[in-house]
Amino acid sequence: MKDAILFSRSDEAAGLPVFMTTVGHWRHQSETDRPSGFPDYQLHQVLGGQGKLVLGDEEYLVGPGDVFFLFPGIPHHYMPVSAQWEMAWVSFHGREASQLLAYAGINSSGVGKLRSEALLKGIEEMLLMGEKEAGGFEVECSKQLYSMLLDLKKLLIEPAGRNEEMERMKPVLRYIAQHLQRPLPLAELAEVASVSPQYLCRLFQKTMNMRPLYYVNQERISLSKKLMFSERNKKIYEIAHQVGYENSSYFCAVFKRYTGMSPEDFKRLHGLNP
Repeated sequence: MKDAILFSRSDEAAGLPVFMTTVGHWRHQSETDRPSGFPDYQLHQVLGGQGKLVLGDEEYLVGPGDVFFLFPGIPHHYMPVSAQWEMAWVSFHGREASQLLAYAGINSSGVGKLRSEALLKGIEEMLLMGEKEAGGFEVECSKQLYSMLLDLKKLLIEPAGRNEEMERMKPVLRYIAQHLQRPLPLAELAEVASVSPQYLCRLFQKTMNMRPLYYVNQERISLSKKLMFSERNKKIYEIAHQVGYENSSYFCAVFKRYTGMSPEDFKRLHGLNP
C-alpha cells in the first residue's frame, strides 16, 4: 500500500456520534513528539518494523499486530527503532467516541494487541474510499469507523489477568443481583470479593468500565422496568422500595438520569398504566 493521508473535507459528519478527522498510512513512520498531545482520539496500527511509544514515564516497544490509542490532549512521543516502521492510523472525534472505546475496554492512552496482523478493515476501507474520491466520503468513513470501533472488543486480545479479574467479580455481581432490594454499601461488596473497597473500585473500572455505584443503580433501574411490566398495579413508590430506594423522589431522579425520562413517562410510553 502506498503512502497516503486523507482529511475530512467538510463539516458534514461532525454532528454524527463518531467521525473521522484524518486517516492515513506511512511505509516509514517518522519520529513524532507532541508535548501537548493531539486534539482528537487516535488509533495507530503497526504493520511492520518496530517503534517506541512514550507516555509519561511509561515506554512501550510496539511491532506488527500492536495498536496504540492516544486520547485527546495527552502528551506523547513515538519513534522508529528499526530501519522501516510501517504504520496506519485514524484520528477521530464525536460524542460517542469515548463510549465506543470504553466498550472495547480502552479507557486511557495505551497499547493493545490485535488477534491478527492484517490491516484493520475499517482503516483499509477508508483509505480505498479516499482513492476513489467517492461522494459522501465523510459519512461513509463515519460508518466504517463506527463499525470498526464496535468490533475492537473481539479484535483485541484481552490483557493477561483479565479473566482472573472477571472471575473475582462474578460473586460480587451475583450478590448485587440477589440484594437489590436493600442498601449495598461498598464495604459490604468488597467483603464478598475479599478485597479492599479501593481495590474493588479498580476492579469494576477495569472489568465493567464503570464505578460500583453506577453498576448497582443500572441494575436497579433495569429491575424496576421489569417490575413495571410484571406488576402493573404497583405504585411508583412501591417499585422504588422493591429495588432498594427508600426515597421515591430519589428513585425518580436516578431513573430519569439513566433513561432520559421519568418512571411515569416510561409507563405511559409502553402502555403500562393500569
